[in-house]
Amino acid sequence: MYKKSEIHSLKGLKEYRKNLRKNLTPAEATLWRALKSSQLEKRKFIRQHSIENYIVDFYCPAEKLIIELDGQVHFNPGASVNDFERDERLRKLGYTVLRFENKILFQDMEGVLTFIASHFTKNNPPQSPL
Repeated sequence: MYKKSEIHSLKGLKEYRKNLRKNLTPAEATLWRALKSSQLEKRKFIRQHSIENYIVDFYCPAEKLIIELDGQVHFNPGASVNDFERDERLRKLGYTVLRFENKILFQDMEGVLTFIASHFTKNNPPQSPL
């Protein structure tokens, strides 16, 4: 098994992650406002975090939970296959991956947040170094 430092925040992806954080999609910006500063049941989330060579939209280290938001680009056959393979790899590494269509986020933000929180497994999440 990998050490955290071997698969998280790879230096080669640093500038790309930084650029993604500066240019959030409208859906990412909306969800980030609800997740930042440990607002959702005191869980810390990181945006545009890398695990291996994958950059995930949002990551909660204490819960090993990944949140992905899917816009129109994710609905073509090639992207769907890539997303499936990526999610399978992340699950094999021990992460839970939740995906939401952007339109669902805008239609039912409270429902999305409730669904995310329903995947929290720890009553008092430990502080994580990541």
